[in-house]
Amino acid sequence: MDHIRRNLLKAAGLFATSRAWANDQPSIQRGAGMQPSSVKPRHVLCFLGKDESLLHPPEAAARTIADFGFEIDRTYSQARPDPHMERSFGVCWDRVFPKAWSATDEAAVADHKSVLYVLSPPMEQQKTVAYSAAALRIVEEMIEAGATAVKGESAGVAHGLDRWRQLAGQARKGASTGQDLAVTLAVAKACRLAFAKRPLGGDRYNETVGYQLVGLPEIYVAKSRGNEWAAVMLMEELANAMAERGIEATLRDHKLTLTREQDYAEDDFKFNPYGIIRVEA
Repeated sequence: MDHIRRNLLKAAGLFATSRAWANDQPSIQRGAGMQPSSVKPRHVLCFLGKDESLLHPPEAAARTIADFGFEIDRTYSQARPDPHMERSFGVCWDRVFPKAWSATDEAAVADHKSVLYVLSPPMEQQKTVAYSAAALRIVEEMIEAGATAVKGESAGVAHGLDRWRQLAGQARKGASTGQDLAVTLAVAKACRLAFAKRPLGGDRYNETVGYQLVGLPEIYVAKSRGNEWAAVMLMEELANAMAERGIEATLRDHKLTLTREQDYAEDDFKFNPYGIIRVEA
C-alpha cells in the first residue's frame, strides 16, 4: 500500500491501526454553537468518456473506489451520450481560475459517448477532507484511464482535465509530506478549490456552494461589498481561517454569525448541514 493511500485511509478512519487526522491535531471543522443537521454530505462525480469502457474502470481506479467505500451508480451511468451534458458543463465550468478549461475540453463534452457516475459514502464532518482527497485521487486515476471530462455534481463545478490534474497533484503533494496541520490545510484547500463552486450570484449575495464537502459552512457575501472578485477573495480568506483556526474562532474574530436557513432541501446534494455565514455590507 503506497504512502499517500495509507495516509488518506488513516484520515478517513478506514485504516485499523491509526486515528483520523482530526484526533491528532486541532480540528478544522469545529462546530459554531449550533447543533448541525444530521445530514451527511456526499460526492457525486460525473465522468464522460469516448466509449463504453468508461463504465468498467481499470484495476487502480476500481481499487480506490472500493477502498474508500465509493460506489458506481449503475442506474444513471450509461454507454451512450447524454444530450444535456453540453449545457450542464457549460454552466458548471469554473470561471475563477484562469484558463480552467479549454476548447479541447468543450469538444470532449460535445463528443462524449458514455457517462459514469461515482458516489462517495455519506461523510462525517471530520472526515470530509480525507474523502474529498480520495475523490480527487479517483478523478486523477479515471483521467489516466481515459475519461475525457469530469464534473463534481454535488456543487455543480467542472474543470478541464489539466486543471483537475493540477488540483489532484496539489492534494497528493500535501498528503505525501506528513500528517501535521499544514498538510491537512494544504489538502483541504486543494479539495475546496476542486469541488466547491463560487461565486454564484443570488439576488443579494455572491455565494459559495459545496463547502460541506470539506466540512465547512457556506459563505455568502453581500453584493454591496464589492464586485465578484472581491467576494471571492473574502470567501478564500474566511475559508482558510476556518480551516486553520476553526469555525467558532473565525466567526468570533470577524464578528459573524452562522445560520441554518438555506434554499436547498435536506435531500439535495447541495444542502450544507453546517450552515451558512452571511457577510453583510
